[in-house]
Amino acid sequence: MPVAFLIDEQAQAYGRYTGEPSPAQLARFFHLDDAEQALVRQRRSAPNRLGFALQLCTVRFLGTFLVDPTDVPPGIVASLCQQLGMPDPACLPRYLARPSTHHDHADEITQRYGYQDFHTPLGTFGLVRWLYSRAWLTAERPSVLFDLATARLVEQKVLLPGVTVLARLVARVRDRAAARLWHLLAALPTPEQRARLEALVQVPEGGRQTALDRLRHAPTRVSGPGLVQALQRVDEFRAMGVSEVPLAHVPPGRLKALARYAATARAQAIARMSDERRLATLLAFAQGFEVIALDDALDLFDLLMSDLTREATTQGQKTRVRTLRDLDAAALQLRAACQVLLDERITDTALRRVIFAHMPRASLVDASTTVGTLTRPADDQYYPELVEHYQSIRRFLPALVRTVTFHGTPAGRPMLTALTFLTTSFTQRRPVMDQAPLEVLPRVWRRVVMDTHKQVDRQAYTVCVTERLQESLRRRDVFVPRSERWGDPRVKLLQGAQWEAMRPQVCRALGHPDTAEPALQALTHQLDAAYQRTVAHFPTNAAIRVDQVKGRDTLTLTGLDKLEEPPSLLTLRAQVLARLPRVDLPEVLLEIHARTGFAHEFTHISASDARVADLPVSLCAVLLAEACNIGLGGCLRKHPPDSSISRCPGGAVWR
Repeated sequence: MPVAFLIDEQAQAYGRYTGEPSPAQLARFFHLDDAEQALVRQRRSAPNRLGFALQLCTVRFLGTFLVDPTDVPPGIVASLCQQLGMPDPACLPRYLARPSTHHDHADEITQRYGYQDFHTPLGTFGLVRWLYSRAWLTAERPSVLFDLATARLVEQKVLLPGVTVLARLVARVRDRAAARLWHLLAALPTPEQRARLEALVQVPEGGRQTALDRLRHAPTRVSGPGLVQALQRVDEFRAMGVSEVPLAHVPPGRLKALARYAATARAQAIARMSDERRLATLLAFAQGFEVIALDDALDLFDLLMSDLTREATTQGQKTRVRTLRDLDAAALQLRAACQVLLDERITDTALRRVIFAHMPRASLVDASTTVGTLTRPADDQYYPELVEHYQSIRRFLPALVRTVTFHGTPAGRPMLTALTFLTTSFTQRRPVMDQAPLEVLPRVWRRVVMDTHKQVDRQAYTVCVTERLQESLRRRDVFVPRSERWGDPRVKLLQGAQWEAMRPQVCRALGHPDTAEPALQALTHQLDAAYQRTVAHFPTNAAIRVDQVKGRDTLTLTGLDKLEEPPSLLTLRAQVLARLPRVDLPEVLLEIHARTGFAHEFTHISASDARVADLPVSLCAVLLAEACNIGLGGCLRKHPPDSSISRCPGGAVWR
């Protein structure tokens, strides 16, 4: 692999300051605790003290010593001068007057704080092992690995090497991991499978493109023929016979990265690769894109059914708009007949004669027929219009159920039974629809599928099952095992023999019985008892009533009355409050610290031995500020001149 993977900005930022650090970085890397300040003050001159502090904080922040230790942002110099009590940072350039001084300081910091040289075996071995594991398990870009390696060296207190040294190491480790991956994958296919994989990058006789170029592009036309083409693409991947090649020991991320590369690289470039790399790339492509092709086909099925449903709804709405004039005319005729019917001046014996005198009998029959034909139920979903698209569905449905293997949860078993019946009916010229499973039919669909004689319409049943299949796939009641987007939602749960082996331990840990029957029976008894109790007290329960809201019965619960607090409770509350000690929250925290010493367990994030004066007071102030959500400003005030109150660092005390 070439090592020139670093961009200019990344190479220039390596081991150098690129600007002022953030306030969080200043607090973490450029804060000098008491021990460090004592070490810095051992230098006799102000330039040496400031230069030593700069080198100490620089190696902690950057992981290396600068060639010019004074080449730091002004904000860092100002922060260190404030901590060291040096009002004038103009003395810093004199730190370079004696070149050996800052080298001696760097050696002292290295020895005192345990920094290691990168080129020692101890400094390199751990990084190489970590880099190799990361490169083997993930498909991260070399520039990302370079940044991660830099951060790890800083964390492990290993001095950074030159930028090209680390870049070459990253490239070398990635090459080694890639070579191992290619070797493992190339050894898995049989000779027949290898021949089929090699054919992917060969242009067939009389053709103009390779099978690789053709298969890596999914069909984009949302139509029945487009879905059939997508299913044929799935069959072509399966025909290679590499679906069952065991790849469980290979990191999935590396396989996906290799498959993505095969999907974008030119077929001629893949053909010119070494044998192992070419076979590994084609195997990853064939296995990975078989799943992608299956997902693409199912996505296309979902889009196609959504389009058909939308077209049916639009068609039904347009038809309804066109028939509104006829429906209004028929409704007006029936309204006129009802007005005569409701006229109390007309006797019952003369009612029919008067109605027929106003309008002929045949007109009333026609109006009644028109209303019955044109009106739709309140739950109508325009399913009759969807049945008109039967021919479009019939073009792709046999190929769908033949190519895709559907599985289901217990809620999806009626759907699977209906699919099995449909699959059998496709091979029969006149299937017996009386044997069609009806559990999959919702109430709205039953009015469309079954006529008045309870006979099942084949076309309506086929369309209903297809529409229910889309809904079941969306709810994951039905799933496809090898799919990623439409797969089993329980795939990461314990199943089968593994679950049976773990069932006693899991149930025991959760406090449940080994089987669900006892728990279900107990819940059933509780629910039944609650229902019976509610029904028995319903007539006499004044807090419950049934109101009519928009023509529907609505259960209304009367709000509970407020209970007045008795005098004894008020007296008890006053006595308890009078006996509670009147102490401030800061005093409580400090007393707990005095008893337990919990604040001594906190250390500075940059060094385990860091200590500052009055650190427990500062920690308790932070805890109080965060717990009470008042901020640090509410916990601090300037320390009065003559007071013995414990101070926080910076000359502030608790309120």
